[in-house]
Amino acid sequence: MNARLRVEAKGLMSAAPEVIAGRPQLMRAMNEELLVNALRRNGPLTRADLTQLSGLSKPTVGLALANLEANGLLGVVGQRSGSRGPAAALYGVHPDAGYVLSLDVGSEYVRGALADLSGAVRVRGQRSVHAASTKERMSGLVHLADELAERAGVARGSVTQTIVGSPGVYDHQRDALVLALGLPGWQDPGVLGELRRAFGEETLVENDVNLAALAERDHGHGRDVESFAFVSVGTGVGMGLVLNGRLHTGEHGAAGEVGFLPLGTPHSERTPDARRRGMLEASASAAGVVRAARAKGMRGRLNAHRVFDLAAGGDRRAKAVVAETASLIARALAAVVAVADPSLIVLGGGIGSASLFADAVSTELHRIVPIAPDVKVSAIAENAVADGGIVAGVDAAWRRLLSGT
Repeated sequence: MNARLRVEAKGLMSAAPEVIAGRPQLMRAMNEELLVNALRRNGPLTRADLTQLSGLSKPTVGLALANLEANGLLGVVGQRSGSRGPAAALYGVHPDAGYVLSLDVGSEYVRGALADLSGAVRVRGQRSVHAASTKERMSGLVHLADELAERAGVARGSVTQTIVGSPGVYDHQRDALVLALGLPGWQDPGVLGELRRAFGEETLVENDVNLAALAERDHGHGRDVESFAFVSVGTGVGMGLVLNGRLHTGEHGAAGEVGFLPLGTPHSERTPDARRRGMLEASASAAGVVRAARAKGMRGRLNAHRVFDLAAGGDRRAKAVVAETASLIARALAAVVAVADPSLIVLGGGIGSASLFADAVSTELHRIVPIAPDVKVSAIAENAVADGGIVAGVDAAWRRLLSGT
């Protein structure tokens, strides 16, 4: 419940005059939200369009538009001509109504994007960071945010909502992240306080793979289906599950932490990594791929990309590693299919987005599951988390603006 609704709900339980005074204010807020949502879904619209789509009367639409214009949220952005009579004014989100800053925290980089409240991205950027240093990671985020704001010609203070996509799950009791072991020091309670001091008290921290799933839902393969699973396989293994068009996060926000499924290879499942990060993640992540390659006698400077390149070139041992890893992911997806029955699996991440790997996963999944969904490589690629942050951040920004908080 937003702040405005909380205030008015309290009024409903007190004296009658407060109920009468609060009701028109609540109705105005609801009417304004109807119009804003119609414009966000459909783009610039005329008053007649808004009247038809909202089901509100012409005077009510006019009053709501006037209030939204006065607050600098909407404005006339063009005209529609070509029909009889005078040209009709087209209303849309005011280009300077507010801004959303989306930041993606990785083990070797930070990426980001800055967008206006229509969701249009103004600028993107990234910086490399040191995986073991919380201080450098935080500094990288601040410098990237300053760079994006400067390039967009926007003052940092004009940003309405900042959202940070990060591995892990937010623990409300500790006010800290948990299950973010790939980023040393990132689970300390002081980290969220530092983020809020740097980017504002309203800063939101969301699971990175969940944000990637939102980006895929709005801009990628998920646009064509109601339910799908976005599975990221790279430095970690995680899933964002969209059911009936909505992100499913579970009771504790941990839905999709498939890295902890008890699936692994003999040379990975007994490692300390498996106990810390989960058996599947220890086996199928980039570190697991290298570990499996070493176990098969592969030598030299190896990383997951190198193993995949060798597999594509026909190397027998590398091909076996890719096949083992694809089989593990397919078995994990079989569990997801049995429980959620999504119409689509989207693979992302440095390993998941490799076509060689996706083909192998799809083949194995169709072998072990009688009714298997399609498997596709993400259409969003490396910008998935930042773009998903824009989706979630724009929603959060409008909730705040329309509630007056």
